[in-house]
Amino acid sequence: MKRALTIAGSDCSGGAGIQADLKTFSAFQVFGMSAITAIVAENTVGVQAVFDIPVNIVVEQIKSCLDDIGSDAVKVGMLSNPEITIAVANCINEYKLNNLVVDPVMVAKSGDPLLSEEARSTIKEYLLPLADVITPNRFEAETLTGKKIDNIDSAKKAARELKEIGCKFVVVKGGHLDNPREAVDIVFDGEQFYEFSSQLIPTKNTHGTGCTFSSAIAAGLAKGYAPLEAIKRAKGFITEAIAHSADLGQGHGPTNHFVGTTSSW
Repeated sequence: MKRALTIAGSDCSGGAGIQADLKTFSAFQVFGMSAITAIVAENTVGVQAVFDIPVNIVVEQIKSCLDDIGSDAVKVGMLSNPEITIAVANCINEYKLNNLVVDPVMVAKSGDPLLSEEARSTIKEYLLPLADVITPNRFEAETLTGKKIDNIDSAKKAARELKEIGCKFVVVKGGHLDNPREAVDIVFDGEQFYEFSSQLIPTKNTHGTGCTFSSAIAAGLAKGYAPLEAIKRAKGFITEAIAHSADLGQGHGPTNHFVGTTSSW
C-alpha cells in the first residue's frame, strides 16, 4: 500500500486541512498519515481561533511517521509561523523527501488570514524551492509575486516567475480567475505551459477545495503517476467533488470526498 503524509493545520468542521487531506488519501486508496501544525477552530462560515502546535511536537510527529512507516509522497499545507516552516523544511531536507506538494495556504475561503506576513516570506524562501509541485490560487500567487492576476496570460506570467523560485511544477489554480464559464488551471514545468480546464460549477460549496486538490496530487504521485498525470487526475477528482458537494453549514459547504469511492483515480 502506498503512503502519504500531510503536514498541515486541522479543520474541526472536516471540510479542509488535515481532515480533508486524509479523506482524499483514502479516496485514492493511499494510506494517510498526518502531522498537525495548528489546531484551527473553523467551520463553513469562517475561522474562530488558531492555536499553533509547539515546533518540537510538529517535528516529532513528522519523525514518528517517517522513522516507522515512511512515505511515498508528502503534502504540506498550513504553516502558520516561520519557526514551524523552517523546521518542516529541515525535516524535508534531512529525510530527502520526494514527491513533495506544497499548497501555500495563506487565507481561508472566508477571507480570514491564516498566515502572518513573515510566515509568507519564510515559506517562499525555505519551502517552495524544495517542492515538486506548488498549488497557489490566484490570491496566493498574487501575494507571492506581488503582481495582479486576473486572466490566463497574467497567470502564466506568475507561474513563470514562481518557477524561478526552484520548484519543479507550478500550478496556478484558475477557480478565481475572471472566467464565468471555466476553471482553467495553468501548469508550468519551466519549458512548457499546460492548461487543465473544467466547467465552472455554480455553487458556494467550495470549502477545502485547495486542500483537497493538493492532497489529490500528492496521492497520485504516491501511486507512481508522473506529475502531469497526477495533476490531471487531481483536477478530475476535485471537479467531481465540487459537482457533488455537500450542502452543509451556513457558509461555504464542503466538497464531497466520497466521489472517490465510486471512481478510479
